[in-house]
Amino acid sequence: MKDIAGLEDIQLFVDEFYNKVREDALIGPVFAGVITDWQPHLNKMYAFWNAVLFGAAGFKGNPFAKHAPLPIAPEHFGRWLDLFGETIDANFAGPVAIEAKQKAGIMATMFMSKLDRMRSGPGYTIV
Repeated sequence: MKDIAGLEDIQLFVDEFYNKVREDALIGPVFAGVITDWQPHLNKMYAFWNAVLFGAAGFKGNPFAKHAPLPIAPEHFGRWLDLFGETIDANFAGPVAIEAKQKAGIMATMFMSKLDRMRSGPGYTIV
């Protein structure tokens, strides 16, 4: 099995991953509640992972700000990581594949921590 080598591989894993996400009983409804046209989201994710894994220019955005208002909890992040890891492992093996899973784990941990701090602040109400 080959390693993740560039944008074509990123497109493959992003497409397969989000197909799994859309079908997932736990996290699928969260995404369905905010994404009606998937192609712009997929294009953004291609650019995001290309920047994360290969330092390529082209990603613009604030991922945390997009996730902060969503009704998500640690179990959502756990499922997201499970699906992400399954997708990577089914298609790739090597240092970049390992790095992709590590970076996803770091992002999930950071998002959960920031959400916890934000939600425990005064005046916050879960929507």
